[in-house]
This record gives sequence, structure tokens and C-alpha cells, in this order.
Amino acid sequence: MSDQDIGKRRAAEAALEFLPEGEVIGVGTGSTANYFIECLRDQRQRIAGAVASSEATAERLKAAGIELFDLNSVGTLPLYVDGADEATEHRQLIKGGGGALTREKIIAAASRTFVCIADASKLVRRLGAYPLPVEVIPMARSYVARQIVALGGRPVYRQGFVTDNGNIILDVLDIHGLDIVEPIKLEQTINNIAGVVTNGLFAARGADVLLLGSADGVQRFG
Repeated sequence: MSDQDIGKRRAAEAALEFLPEGEVIGVGTGSTANYFIECLRDQRQRIAGAVASSEATAERLKAAGIELFDLNSVGTLPLYVDGADEATEHRQLIKGGGGALTREKIIAAASRTFVCIADASKLVRRLGAYPLPVEVIPMARSYVARQIVALGGRPVYRQGFVTDNGNIILDVLDIHGLDIVEPIKLEQTINNIAGVVTNGLFAARGADVLLLGSADGVQRFG
């Protein structure tokens, strides 16, 4: 197992501390979230079930024997656990490398506590080196791309990928010289472009707790 995988596993294990007894929780998408689902398998009796942020996560949860719930049927969740592609010590994130950013953002917004788990390599001083995913209504792809270019970014169409919502992804490179100085402002600006569903900046609603795992242990922010 690589150092990164060890870090992901340790962060996932540390998130079990936040499990609310007998309640439904939200579970994210990606390699670190998958480690959390593995850990959750042996703890599944502690929770009532889970809301999944993607079809892939739903399948993993079902395979782990965890009952699935629709967010509309449960309302506010006590806990959401998910990974990140980049994170700052202020718990602002870039997410969406797996393409599930919209459902992830909805569940995070509907949760009282968002615990982000990642390996220590995901910690950055400022967001922006990782491509910023933007989910877009298909007919608006060219228009949104032009608007992103005007903002200083270089949008790249994620070929052959369709989100669970039936939309496409533009991965934005070189946004502000790979240095997002005002992540909340940029998040809002991109979201206000007609045709954008949402983008992968989790700044306005960042994580409440950030757990970063490594071979040496787990570092906590928040």
C-alpha cells in the first residue's frame, strides 16, 4: 500500500469518530470516500443508513449492507463525509475530480457537519493547481467555455464523461495563474454563468473538519 493510500485509510478511520448513532449520514465519492465505506461496513449497525453522492457510491454502500435513503426523504443530515482533490488549512476545497460535484455540494449544504478526509498530499497553501471541474448543461458548453476564458481560465472538455445528472464537465486549467486568491468570489462568479450547474470550489460552504492522513498519523483542522 502506498503512502497516499495509507493516509487515505487513516483519515477514513478517523472519520468514524463523528458517526451519529442511529441516524442517516451522507457519503461522498472517490478513492478516499471508498476507504470510508470500507471502514463503515463493520460499523454499519451504528447508523440508520446513508445518502449517496453518486451512483457509484450507492452501489458500494449497498454492497457494504448499508441502507440507502433519498435526500428528499430525510431532510437535514447530521454528517457528511467526503474527500477532496485539494484542501487548505482554512478547510476550503476543490472537489469533483470524479465528476460528482453537484450532488456532493447539495449533500454538503444539507448537512450540519461536513468532515473532509484526504491524504496529506492534498493540503495546499492556495487552491488552483488541480483542474477546477465545472458541471455544465450540454447545450451551454461553448458559451460557458468562452466565459471561463474571459475569466482567465483554460476550459478542457472532459471527453466521454457524462455526470449522473446527464451533464458534461469542463475542467478549468490555468485559472488566475493556478492561484485562486479569492475562492468564494470565484465560486460565485462561475456559478452565475448561465448554463453552469455548479463548480468544484467548496469555499462558501467548506468543510467543518478536515482530516489529513499520512504514514505518521492524522492531522486535524477545525
